[in-house]
Amino acid sequence: VDAYLVDIVGGIICLVVTGAFLKVWKPKKTFLFEEDRGVTTQQASYTTGQVLHGWMPFLILGFFVVLWGWPSVKTALNSFSIGPIASTYLIDVPVLDRAVVRVPPVVAATTTERAVYTLNWVSTTGTGVMLAAIVAALAAGFSPRRILESFLKTCRRMKIPLLAIVPMLGLGYVTRYSGIDAILGLAFTRTGFFYPFFAAFLGWLGVALTGSDTSSNALFGSLQKITAQQLGLDPILICSANSAGGVMGKMVDAQSIVVATTATNQVGNEGIIFRFVLWHSIALATIVALIVMAIAYIFPGYVPHNVQFLEPLF
Repeated sequence: VDAYLVDIVGGIICLVVTGAFLKVWKPKKTFLFEEDRGVTTQQASYTTGQVLHGWMPFLILGFFVVLWGWPSVKTALNSFSIGPIASTYLIDVPVLDRAVVRVPPVVAATTTERAVYTLNWVSTTGTGVMLAAIVAALAAGFSPRRILESFLKTCRRMKIPLLAIVPMLGLGYVTRYSGIDAILGLAFTRTGFFYPFFAAFLGWLGVALTGSDTSSNALFGSLQKITAQQLGLDPILICSANSAGGVMGKMVDAQSIVVATTATNQVGNEGIIFRFVLWHSIALATIVALIVMAIAYIFPGYVPHNVQFLEPLF
């Protein structure tokens, strides 16, 4: 399909390998919730139907995500309309649109920066995920009332995270239209030959600070592209390094650690967990950085250049 297939196939392979590994290795201490401690547990066996039922929400989600990401389907969704209501709206941002000018050496020729908000409420991945959640809930036997109650409960829980995520996404646009990304991009050209290595760690830093790979890409994506162009490196590789390096920072961001401690009744141990996973995170980011260096200078032919699906990245 395209490069996004790497996420899906990679995740599936990791699940299979983890399952096979746990068939051989068993932890010395079994984690149990407080209400389960002291209760004698036996090895349970499940039928194929029960296993598929347990995996059902993830299978439904995977189907919708693949469907929504399929180029022909996305094109159809973008052109979909219900009477006078269109599926896609392009909104010029007042005052800002075409008000910012980029000049050499940041760009080859002087150009005005467009500021257009794309409201594609049908084809956006979030719509597919929401539909997948509804279908999964109905398949699991939820009533419409219970689905609505669960949705509202989730919205209440997401109030604080959204208040943190939205400003970070906004900061990415501020750095772009204020020219900060261009200034930092030109400054990072001083790293020269080693920039592909640092590109991955910029992504790592972005996720460690914001808690989101999306936010990190919004924050540093333009900077990475500018620096790559100035150094004669492949912008696709460097922007990909930002995203791949960012994934390795996910385990140390405050948001993920708080969610983990809440889910496992370990609230108050956030500092201990952070110190334990920090070096693992840095080690994995270093491996990604070295891979990026190798692709940049030894295996440049491995970088995909399918313009059709890569254009939205820039």
